[in-house]
Amino acid sequence: MEPTIRIIQTAQGNNIKWNDLGILELRDYFSFRMDTVVVDSSQEFQTHLGFGGAFTESAAYVMANASDEAREEILRAYFNKESGLAYNLGRATINGCDFSLDPYTYIEDGDVELKTFNMDREDKYVVPFIKQASEEAGEDIGILCAPWSPPAFMKNNKDMNHGGRLLRKYYGAWAKYMVRYVKGMLERGIDIKTMSVQNEPEAKQLWASCKYDPTEEAMLAVDYIYEELKKEGLEDKIRIVILDHNRDIMFRRVRETLAYKNAKDIVWGIAYHWYGSDKSEILTMAHEIYPKQHLVFTEGCVELVNNSGSTSSKAGIGAWKHGEIYGHNMINDFNNYTEGWVDWNLVLDEQGGPNYAGNYCEAPIMLNTKTNEVIYNVSYYYIGHFSRYIKPGAKRILCLNDSDKGIYSVAYKNPDGQIIVVVQNELNKRNRIAVAVDGKGMNTEVPPHSITTFIVEK
Repeated sequence: MEPTIRIIQTAQGNNIKWNDLGILELRDYFSFRMDTVVVDSSQEFQTHLGFGGAFTESAAYVMANASDEAREEILRAYFNKESGLAYNLGRATINGCDFSLDPYTYIEDGDVELKTFNMDREDKYVVPFIKQASEEAGEDIGILCAPWSPPAFMKNNKDMNHGGRLLRKYYGAWAKYMVRYVKGMLERGIDIKTMSVQNEPEAKQLWASCKYDPTEEAMLAVDYIYEELKKEGLEDKIRIVILDHNRDIMFRRVRETLAYKNAKDIVWGIAYHWYGSDKSEILTMAHEIYPKQHLVFTEGCVELVNNSGSTSSKAGIGAWKHGEIYGHNMINDFNNYTEGWVDWNLVLDEQGGPNYAGNYCEAPIMLNTKTNEVIYNVSYYYIGHFSRYIKPGAKRILCLNDSDKGIYSVAYKNPDGQIIVVVQNELNKRNRIAVAVDGKGMNTEVPPHSITTFIVEK
């Protein structure tokens, strides 16, 4: 029997998303006289970890205040293995971030010994949201946790916001604090797998933020956080990631961080965001120099307020090009060794909040809090062209195309041998393409401003 190929497509102007166009055969004879996507499943690269989004307090607050029907719909839309995006990963914050109701901590001011440490606030919104998601997914959601800022008294600016730096005398107390959070979440049944040293360590923001130079970040990770994890017997359970900032600064910064004593052995991976640059080749630069370190995307969104940077948009919530931003970033990053992909807020209100700094963003799903209408943005469907079909444990395989511009492609082989090819067309015209998988192929067309998933069964 010839291998078969099922075609799933989402195109601008077509109201049917994830439109199943049926099954065709791949054949020995087809035309190459057009743009061609070539896949070779014998050439394997990184193993895929999965997809997910961030369980911020803002997202959890929106969920907690939604109607039962809306809440259940959103949970199914993200975490259901059959009808949803099949998310298996997530991100949570240690202390508050801008997508919290305010900048909070777990201790009283000045409590270096952590005697007042209390995580009850997380039990109100965030922990129930993660547990509901895990129940819908039928498995524990693997969580990466990250801090935006230590408590104000530990910093040189005495403020959780506006950057500042962690005072050296508090490195030990802050590491103990972070590991106390991990233990607290594990005790609550939350599957913390990964720990970031600091969210965006080069950013001074109006909201919770804290700056470290590359060596300070390494010192905190190796000499303090890792040692604290060892004391608690968690050094093999919790993986440490560095950077957690924009990919444009990745290579130069991690070269310094990983030059620190024992850092290459202790740091599991490099987390990054997409803001400011879409030059995905930087990921391969890092991978080639540090092949043992795992690359994980941990934040990206379309910003709605400041219109600065390549991912910002004045087009307004729900614009088609926002989905395309997601699609081509995902394809390019996967082609450059990214192993896991975690979006920013899972759900926000109709304004793109709540956000105490007014830093509103689009989320793939938003909720009209006045009517309880669940709003699906184009990015939701674009993500689904990957997450619904590429399974954890899949191997990226060689996928190249000879299109001059506007056509993006990536391919994976699932653990069961099924091959997934995703092709995005950002051109204003319908484009004829050939899809060739292991020497057999077919000819088809991809509509303007569309994304197509090809599912190959041999």
